[in-house]
Amino acid sequence: MSLKSENHADSSKQEQQFRLSPVAKLVKAAVIVSLTSSVAFFATAQEVSDESGNEADNNVEQIEVIGTRKTIQDQISIKREATMVVDGLSAEDIGDLPALSIGEALESITGAASHRENGGATEITIRGLGPFLSATHINSREATNGSGDRSVNFSQFPSELMKKVAIYKTQDASMIEGGVAGVITLETLKPLDYGKQQIQGEVKLNYNPDEANIDNSLQGDVGGRVTFSIVDQFEFASGQSLGVSFGVQRQDISQPEAEYRGSSPTGSSLWACLNDPTNSNEGFFRSSAGDCEDQVTGSSNLGYQTAIDPATGAAQSAGTPYAWTGSSRSYRQNETSDERNAVFLALQYRPSDAWDINFDAQFSDRTQAEARHDLLFLQKRVTPGVTGQNLITNDVGGILHWQGEERFESVGEQFSREENYVGYGLNVEHFFSDRLTITADIGYSQTKREELQISNRGRTPGRPFLTWDMGEYIPHITVTDFDVTDISNFTDSLRTLIDRENVRENEIISARLDFNYALDGGVFTSVQGGVRASELTFVQFGGNQGSGSRTEVLLDEGATSALDVLQQCQINFPESNFLSSVSDGNIITHIDSSGNVVASGTGSSWATYDNICFSQALVASVGGDFVYPQVEYQNAGTQDVTEKTLSAYIMANYDTEMLGKFVRGNFGVRLVDTDVTSIGFRNSFDVVVNELGVLSLVTGDSLESITGGGGYTEILPSFNLVVDYSDDILLRAGIYRGMSRANPSDMSYSRTFQTDEDVAPTTLADLFVGVNGSGNPNIKPLMSWNYDVALEWYPNEDSIFAVSVYYKQFQGGFQQQTELEDFIVDGQTVTLPITNSVTTENESELYGLEASVAYRWDNGIGIKLGYNYADTDFEFEDSLYGDTFVTDLDGTTRQLTEGIVPPGSVPGFSEHVFSGQIYYQIGDFDTALIYKYRSEYFQPYTNNGTRLRYVDEVGVWEARASYKINNNIRLKVEAINLFSAPKSQDFFVQGNLGEVNDYGPRLFAGISLKY
Repeated sequence: MSLKSENHADSSKQEQQFRLSPVAKLVKAAVIVSLTSSVAFFATAQEVSDESGNEADNNVEQIEVIGTRKTIQDQISIKREATMVVDGLSAEDIGDLPALSIGEALESITGAASHRENGGATEITIRGLGPFLSATHINSREATNGSGDRSVNFSQFPSELMKKVAIYKTQDASMIEGGVAGVITLETLKPLDYGKQQIQGEVKLNYNPDEANIDNSLQGDVGGRVTFSIVDQFEFASGQSLGVSFGVQRQDISQPEAEYRGSSPTGSSLWACLNDPTNSNEGFFRSSAGDCEDQVTGSSNLGYQTAIDPATGAAQSAGTPYAWTGSSRSYRQNETSDERNAVFLALQYRPSDAWDINFDAQFSDRTQAEARHDLLFLQKRVTPGVTGQNLITNDVGGILHWQGEERFESVGEQFSREENYVGYGLNVEHFFSDRLTITADIGYSQTKREELQISNRGRTPGRPFLTWDMGEYIPHITVTDFDVTDISNFTDSLRTLIDRENVRENEIISARLDFNYALDGGVFTSVQGGVRASELTFVQFGGNQGSGSRTEVLLDEGATSALDVLQQCQINFPESNFLSSVSDGNIITHIDSSGNVVASGTGSSWATYDNICFSQALVASVGGDFVYPQVEYQNAGTQDVTEKTLSAYIMANYDTEMLGKFVRGNFGVRLVDTDVTSIGFRNSFDVVVNELGVLSLVTGDSLESITGGGGYTEILPSFNLVVDYSDDILLRAGIYRGMSRANPSDMSYSRTFQTDEDVAPTTLADLFVGVNGSGNPNIKPLMSWNYDVALEWYPNEDSIFAVSVYYKQFQGGFQQQTELEDFIVDGQTVTLPITNSVTTENESELYGLEASVAYRWDNGIGIKLGYNYADTDFEFEDSLYGDTFVTDLDGTTRQLTEGIVPPGSVPGFSEHVFSGQIYYQIGDFDTALIYKYRSEYFQPYTNNGTRLRYVDEVGVWEARASYKINNNIRLKVEAINLFSAPKSQDFFVQGNLGEVNDYGPRLFAGISLKY
C-alpha cells in the first residue's frame, strides 16, 4: 500500500470510529514516536468477540488496563518504540496524567529532578544538569518564561490539560536546536486523532496541614482546583471533519512556607570577615564596636581580601582565619495565596484526506501573593571583647555560636507576582503526493511578568544583648531584657519601600516548513528536511532602582508618632507552631539580666503588623498618595534583547536488516545561524574642546539608546541507531552535537566610558581609556558532543530493565575576558577595551549512568525505579570568593584572585538522582507511594548568577490513591511532600547555612466525572 493510501485509511478508520460509536466502547492508546515530528498519537479501536455456533448472542469480554499500571505500560511503550533515547508519560484520557503538576509528572521520569519553590516542583533538570542546559517545547514550539533565562516554570501549566510529557535525552536533526542536557516536550490533545467524544469535570479540594496553623489574610484553610474539559468531533456531508477540544482550570490554593533566612551572596551583604585574634583593626577582634568588614582605622567593606598580592603571588589575606557573616539573619512567617486560571483549546480540521489542519492555544494567568512577617536581627557589628572571643565556627567558616549587642527589626513585606502566558500555533500538514508530505507550522509564545512589593521596617532604638546557637536545622536566639512580642520595642527608623520590579516581557515568534519524502524500500525509508525561522525578544523595563522603580518613605514623626502607627496596624502573630518541624524547641528565649527565663517574649512569635496599613500610614504622614511607582522603557536599567535564528536540516531515516538483526534509526545535520541585537540606554554626552584644544567629556541629562550585537553559526550533526537484538532485547546508541544558548538577560548591553582628563587629552584616543558595562550580546553558546549507549530488556508489557551510559564533552566555560569593542563618537570610530563575561574554549567532561526498572507481580503490586549517576570536571568559580582570571587583549590570562571557596560544578548538577514508586492496583482500587531524591547542587541566582549557592540534598515522599466507582466516577486523593522535607541552602560554600524553607505536606482530594 502506498504512503498516501495508508494515511487515507487511517483517516477513514478514525472517522468511522466516532461515526459508528460516539462514545467508543474501548480505546487503547498506542504511542508511537515518528521519524518526522518525533511524537505522534494514533488511536485505534479493538473489538473482541467470541461467537458460539448457533447462539444468537455474542459473548464479549473486555480487558482494560487503566491507572498506574497503564501509565507505566505507556512509559515502557514510549521508550521502546522511540528512535531516540526518550522517556515520557502519556494519558489515556485528558486529565489522567498522574501528577498534581507538570513538574511532579516530569520528576517521575528517570534522570529528571526538580528545583522546588513553595513546596512544589518548578524548574526541571535532566541527568543532573541544570535547567539552563535544557530546552522546553509545547506542541513542538519553544516556550517563553518570565525569569530572564531559558528555563520554564512548569507550575504555570495544569497537568490535567496535558496529554503527554516527554524528555528527549538524545536528539535528531529535525528537533529545534537547544538543550545540551535534553529537550522537554509537552503535548496537548488532537481531537480528531483522539477519536471519541468526552466530557470531563474534576473538583479537587486542597488542605495543607501547616495552613491550618495560619490566620491567613490571603487564603482560607481549604483551597481548590476545578477543571472542565470537552472533546468532540463533527463530520459533514461533504466528507470534511472537525474536532474540538477545550479545557479550563481554576486553581485557588495556599502555599504555606516558613523560613529561616540569612543575607544572600548576590550583593555585598555577606562577608568573609577576618577572625584573627592578633588583628584589632578589623574583623571580629576589632578594638572598637563596628561592622566586622570595616577597619577601625582605614577602609570599609573589606573582610578577607582575595586579590593577588604581586609580592607574594598569593591572596592578600592568605592564611588569615575568617568567618562568614551576613548583614542580618531572620525568621519569616508567610501568609500565601496562589491563583491560576488556565484555558487550553485545540481545533483539528480535515477538509479532505489530503489535508490535516491543527490549531492549538494555551492561556495561563497566575498570581502568587505573600504577606511576609520577619523578625530580623543584625549581625555584622562586633562587640569588643565579646564577639570574637566567643565565636564558634565550623571548618568552612560557618558560624555556630555568636554573641554581641545588635539591633532587632520587625520587618513586613507584601509581595505579589503576576505571570501571564499566551501560546498558540497553526500546523498544516498536506499529503502532496503518494510519497511527499509537506508540513508548515507557525507559532507564538509570550510571557509577561510583574512583581509588586512593599517592604516595611520598625527597628529597636538600642542594641540588646543576644546570643544565638545553630540547632539541627536553624539558629536559636537568646536575648537579654528584650521582649520581641512587644510592638513598642520597634519604634525607631520606621520606613516603607514601595517597589515595582522585574517587569518583563518574553516573546517568541516562529515559523517552519518541513518535508518528508518516502523512498522505495531498501535501507533508507525516507528523507526529511526543513527550514525554521524564529525571533525571540526579551525586555526588562528599568526604573530608578535599575531593574525596577522604588518609592522610599520615612515616617514624619511631626505628623504622627511611630508608636501610634505600630499600634494602629498591629496584628496578632498569624501562625502557631511556627517552624516547629525544623526547630529544637523555642526559636527565641527571653532572659533577664540574671539569666532567668521570662515567659513574655519566649517562644516562636514576635510583634507583627498589617503591611498595607503600615505603608499607607507612613505615606499619609508625609502627605503623599499610596501608589506603586512606574517603570519605563527609556531607562538606563532597561534590557532589550532580540535573538533571530534561521536554521535548516536534512535527515535520512533507515529501517533494514543487518546480520540477521533489524536495524532502524536516522542520521542528519542541522545548520543554525543566530544574530543578536541588544539595546540599552545611557546619559547623553558631549565631547567639549577648550581654547587650548584639550578634550573633556560632559554628561547630559537626556538619555540616548545604544546598540550592541553579536552572532554565531553552528553545525549540529546527529546519529541514532536502534538494534532489535531479539524480540525483547534492544540495543540503542545516539550521537549528537548540542548547544545551549546564553540566557537573554545575559545578552543585555550597558556601556559607559572611562576617561582620563588628567593628561590634557587632545584626541579621542587620549580621552577615552576604557569602558565600564555589563551584558554581552556576543556571548557564544555552550557546545557539547553527546554520546549514549543503552541496553534495554522488555520481558513483557509491564516490565523493563534498562541501563545506559552516556558521555558529554563540553566546549566552553565562563570567564572574564578583556575584548575590544568599537564605538562611534563624534562621527569617529573609537576602539576601547572592556572586561566582560565570555564563553571560553575550555573543555570539560561529564560521565553518567542511567538505569530504569519496572516490574509487576501477579498479585497487583508493581514497582518502577529510576536512577541517574553523573560525574564531571566542569568548574564554575564564584566571582567574589573564588579563583578568577582575566584574559588580556594579547591573549595572556592573568589570575586576579585566589579564592577561599571551591568551585561549583555545572549549574544545577546533582551527582545522584533517584525516583521510585511502588504501586498496588487490584480491581477498581489504585494506589502508589513515590519517593524522589536529589543530591546537593549549585543553583545560580537569577539576579546574580556568578555567586555560588548550594541547595542541599533532599528526599521527598508523595502518595496517591484512586477508586473507580463506575465507568463515569472516580475518587482521588493525592499528597506531595508527605513527611514535610524542608529545603535548605548554603551560601558560597557547603556548610555555611543560608536559608531553610519548611513547607509541610500538601493534600488533595477530589472527584472526577467523565462521560
